[in-house]
Parts: sequence; C-alpha cells; structure tokens
Amino acid sequence: MSEEKVVAVIMVGGPTKGTRFRPLSFNTPKPLIPLAGQPMIHHPISACKKISNLAQIFLIGFYEEREFALYVSSISNELKIPVRYLKEDKPHGSAGALYYFRDRIMEEKPSHVFLLNCDVCCSFPLQGILDAHRRYGGIGTMLVIKVSAEAASQFGELIADPDTKELLHYTEKPETFVSDLINCGVYVFTSDIFNAIEEVYSQIRDTSSNYQSATRSVPADFVRLDQDILSPLAGKKQLYTYENKDFWEQIKTPGKSLKCSALYLSQFRETSPHILASGDGTNRKPNIIGDVYIHPSVKLHPTAKIGPNVSISANVRVGPGVRLISCIILDDVEIKENAVVINSIIGWKSSIGRWSRVQASGDYNDRLGITILGNFIFFFFVQQIFRCFFLINLFLQVRL
Repeated sequence: MSEEKVVAVIMVGGPTKGTRFRPLSFNTPKPLIPLAGQPMIHHPISACKKISNLAQIFLIGFYEEREFALYVSSISNELKIPVRYLKEDKPHGSAGALYYFRDRIMEEKPSHVFLLNCDVCCSFPLQGILDAHRRYGGIGTMLVIKVSAEAASQFGELIADPDTKELLHYTEKPETFVSDLINCGVYVFTSDIFNAIEEVYSQIRDTSSNYQSATRSVPADFVRLDQDILSPLAGKKQLYTYENKDFWEQIKTPGKSLKCSALYLSQFRETSPHILASGDGTNRKPNIIGDVYIHPSVKLHPTAKIGPNVSISANVRVGPGVRLISCIILDDVEIKENAVVINSIIGWKSSIGRWSRVQASGDYNDRLGITILGNFIFFFFVQQIFRCFFLINLFLQVRL
C-alpha cells in the first residue's frame, strides 16, 4: 500500500471564466492572483505536496501555456515535484478534461487520482480523504461540508448515509432545498473513474440527437463531473463522502478572495507561523496587528500600522503614518504618507496619494463590498485610447 503512487489534477479554467474577477484578471490569470502572499493555485498545490507517494501534479485549463510557464517551472523546483500544465483545445468539462488527458495522467500508473478545483479555499485534508477512501473501497470519495440552508442552494447538495458515508443522492444547485451538506469540489478517485466517464461518452454517442437536446444543455463532448458522473453513481455503493470540519469557501469574486486571504493567513498562524510578519515592540519596525504577510522586498516606514488581515506583495513602498486593514496590496504599489486602505485590493503598480482614503464596507458577499484598483498600466492605456477617441470626435465635430 505504501508504494502506490498518487497524482493530483487541479482544474484552473480559462480566460472565458473569471469575468467576475475583473479588473484584476485582465492581465493576470485568476489562478495566479495572490492570496495571503501566494498565487491562488499555490495553496492547493502545497496541500498536494503533503500527500504520501505523490508522483506528479497536473494543472488543466485553456489558458495559453506561456501564462503558466514561469510559475510551473518555479513551483516544480521549489517543491521538488513535477508540475505540468496541460492545455485543453477547448473546454471539455471537469470530467471530460480528466478523460481527455487520461493517458498523461495515468503514465505513472497511479493507484489514485486527486481532482481539485482551483477556486476552492480550505485546509485541504487530502491525506485524510485518501485514508478514508481506502477504507470505503469505492470508485471515489468527495469532500463535503455543512452550510446554512440559505447558502446550500448555490452549490451541489447531497445526502450521505450517516454511518457508512456512502453518497446516496446528489443534485447540482437544486431549486428546492435538499440538504445542508454540499460538495466542496475536492475528490479522490481510483482509475475506474475513467471507465465511468467512458460509459457517459458511449451513452451520448448511442443516443439520438433529439434526446440529447432534450436532456443535455451542453455539447456532446462536454462531460460534467457533477450532473453526468456524481448524480448517476449516487446510491450505487460507488461514491463516498468525507466531511470537512474546517473552513471552506469558493473563490468566485474579489470579495471572497479577500476573505480567503484572511483564512489562509489565520491558518499560517497554526501551520507556518514563520511566514507571518511581526513587530519588535520598538519604533524601529511598523506596528503589526493580527495576521499579516509582508514580502521581504517591501519597504515599510516604521510609523506605519499594518493589520489585521493584510497581505503585501513584492516591491511595495509604504510611507509614514499609513494605515492598512483587511487588504491585499499587489506588486510595485506605492502608498504615500498618512494614506488609509481598508477592505480593498490595490492592483499592480498603483499609487495611493498622500492623505488618501481607500475604503469599502467589507461585506464579502456584496458586489461593492470591497474596493479594487486594477493594473495601473492597463488602465493608463485604456485611458489614452478613450482620450484619442474623444480628440478624434472633437476634431470631426469642428470640421463639420
């Protein structure tokens, strides 16, 4: 058992996704946007590293390979584990993508395959899921968590046997309440999952086009893990559940990313306290309050007051008297003296002027709950383009 190899697959999506992350995702793929000082995708990758006998990690998506090349090379060297990016020619669905790259995923002949969604924030108890899965003996085991009845309808709801933990019923975003137990988007499967996906493809091919249009709202080569695999296999002693007792969030909006950054910073206090910044109780260093990450290259004035829930990326300059609370500050930002930033994400190369105040309500579920400044260079060029259109229009009006 100890010699069995394991691989992990992380779904990263593509440029047609993540529109709710604009303007941050205009120039940077959503999975590479930092949370708690590390790219979003770094957190599940780091969790995978802790799995016994992990052979490889695959990232599957339809971003251009060049957008992930530098990160993949860096994280492979850092973790001493091969990390490979596999680019889809088009979206195939989470199960379809797994099947599309089945030969590469299985080239090491792993006994188990982990499947994770990149936009999930949790403590990732992957070894616990794997150990439970081996006891259950089914095709797959999924991470689940209890939420409020009001929140459950936004996710896949399920019913599990309280004793055996078998998945008895699964439905994706039901219109009526089914259960307060939801799917966390983290799974482990045996290689039999590929046979289950192949059966779905066979059913699609064998079914008339009229029947397909009546029962499926997606292309024939698009296989969904939830509706096409989990729902049909529920109640057949094939799928089981592992309940998460720790934190969990889905990172769908920048507001949620700010909340998840706080969750990861809090986790660091238990798992990696050396990552967090601290003051020395003197006037030589800034006043640090609560959980704060500060990149080593950051220049902080000793009169600044930082925290709680603050993440500051590389080459940031923070002036005297600055106050930062619940915010993410990205690379190459300058925050000038006596500025205040609260409940905000400050994009790359931005500049916050003297005595400025950047603040929002802090409601992570509200569209306007946080303030976002995007990439300064991107918006500079947009501004210049609009200025050109304005001047051209003005010139034409004068000519007329």
